[in-house]
Amino acid sequence: MQLPGPSKRPIRHAEGIDLMSLFGFFVITGERSESRPKPQHMDDINQKHPAPESKDEPAAIPVEKTFPAMKQPRRRKRANGEERSLSCDQCGKTFTLIGSLKSHQLIHTGVKPFSCDQCGKSFTQIGHLKAHQLIHTGVKPFSCDQCGKTFTHRWSLKLHHVIHTEVKAFSCDLCGKSFTQIGHLKSHQLIHTGVKPFSCDQCGKTFTHRASLKRHQLIHTGVKPFSCDQCGKSFTLKTHFNRHYMIHVGGKSFVCDLCGNSFTGISRLKMHQRTHSGVKSFVCGDCGKAFTHMTGLKSHQRTHSGVKSFVCGDCGKAFTRMTCLKSHQRTHSGVKSFVCECGKGFPTAGELKRHELIHSSIKTNLCDQCGSSFTTAGELKAHKRVHTGEKPYKCRHCDRSFSRANTRNDHERTHIEGNFSCDQCDKSFKNLSSYSKHKRSHSSGSPRGQSKILH
Repeated sequence: MQLPGPSKRPIRHAEGIDLMSLFGFFVITGERSESRPKPQHMDDINQKHPAPESKDEPAAIPVEKTFPAMKQPRRRKRANGEERSLSCDQCGKTFTLIGSLKSHQLIHTGVKPFSCDQCGKSFTQIGHLKAHQLIHTGVKPFSCDQCGKTFTHRWSLKLHHVIHTEVKAFSCDLCGKSFTQIGHLKSHQLIHTGVKPFSCDQCGKTFTHRASLKRHQLIHTGVKPFSCDQCGKSFTLKTHFNRHYMIHVGGKSFVCDLCGNSFTGISRLKMHQRTHSGVKSFVCGDCGKAFTHMTGLKSHQRTHSGVKSFVCGDCGKAFTRMTCLKSHQRTHSGVKSFVCECGKGFPTAGELKRHELIHSSIKTNLCDQCGSSFTTAGELKAHKRVHTGEKPYKCRHCDRSFSRANTRNDHERTHIEGNFSCDQCDKSFKNLSSYSKHKRSHSSGSPRGQSKILH
């Protein structure tokens, strides 16, 4: 008895059944098939691959062999073919990939699980940590072909290249200042809002940016790692050191084409050039006075607060700014490093410049009421108070007020009682004002003596 052999009948395809999805595997011919679109239905298969002429030959389904490929980011598209825009519900920033949106949203949570083992700085993403760790290696393989400056990251070099193009496409609509990068513009615009969310936990000073707070906090540490090898002066920040070092090398190569003043850096020249433009975008909310620079406004606002936290240890005089205190302290030292061609010396560069205007005989500041002319704009402003009767400088000890600050200051010294003894002639005075006037009677060439207060 002969056993039945395998069926020679051709494979019949049930209409409407997708064999590929049913069995999950494919019959592959001996020849490698070329790339072709995958058939979706059995009707397509029957049309492209008809049944064999001979019944003895089984029908094979030639299907393209596929291999796993690298996963590409999936960009979701809408029905009209446009890429989907995914928006952050906290800041409105948009993304095309859901993964990018999720990575971004970690910023708002404040969670920074990836920490640098060298400096302790933490990050929201592992990629940001790896990019940061390159800083500690000190390797800067990316060099600018125009100025030679080197960078740790390629993107830092690309951002730097924009500086050489001098194209500043991003402009502030409030003050007109322009920037090479949109990030710098956004950071600048925070200044105009007046919001200062970052506060120093040691002195209470507030800042617009976190980076400014961190730089400020270095002052409280007292650490000054950047020391000048020319004069020994040390600095907390490298930028301050670089600015100081230019004094020794005499590198004031940035010259104003309007007045001829020279500066050590391009940023200082640009700040100076704003004085020629006449634009004063920074306005005091208390008195309406406008300033060209934000620093001028901040210094002015301290006059309204009345807080003078910088006190001279020699005479007790207080100041609103540290720079004013340092300039004042030079009067006690007797050192007059800034000397005019006429031989007169001054303790500060500002006093020398004001004095040099006398020799020029140029008085371009004219009073529109009486025609009097003055060498400086400050003298003209003080003179105009004679016509207006304005006396903005009030004595902090009595009800008297004055049109000039120096007159007010001389008056306030009369309230300081004591026994002030001059160490040059042994005369003594009952108040600081009389003592100060007496000191001026001594020869300007002799060193100024220190006041001795006898209680």
